[in-house]
Amino acid sequence: MITLPNRYSYLLRENAPKVLVEALKLFGTREIVGPLHSLEILKWAKELGMQREYTADEIPWCGLFVGVVVERADYNLVPILLRAKQWLKWGNPVPEPMLGDVVVFTRVGGGHVGFYVGEDATHLHILGGNQNNSVSIARFPKSAAVGYRRSPWRIGQPANVRKIHLSSTGILNPSVV
Repeated sequence: MITLPNRYSYLLRENAPKVLVEALKLFGTREIVGPLHSLEILKWAKELGMQREYTADEIPWCGLFVGVVVERADYNLVPILLRAKQWLKWGNPVPEPMLGDVVVFTRVGGGHVGFYVGEDATHLHILGGNQNNSVSIARFPKSAAVGYRRSPWRIGQPANVRKIHLSSTGILNPSVV
């Protein structure tokens, strides 16, 4: 059973998009700081055929997390999935993020990638890997986002793909339009 912080419990009522459902199953997975490594995270690398490139959970693993989620949701992967900015080549570009979209960020030393689960006035709330050494939900400045990508739907976009308005603490704020 998935346990989320209460403020994000609205996500447990979402039955789509499939990438979000798959990502939520991995919530709480943690890396092991130090010389040992998370067997779960290393299994993801093996599942994706990346065990030669990805050998330790000290290697940035946000792209690996998105990759295993996308693979389990039965979508094609990007060629160099460990690099966050490679995810700008996946799916379909969109001008604004909505529930379940991939969001790519720039930061000093590289990038970051995760899934949109909401936003407040200044930040995007992102479900991602390697956020405080775990799969968690964290806030990132909207100004750091460099692109948004939507799943390449096979049948049609799920009805619940929408903007999610939150307070800065992550509380659902349906009065904001």
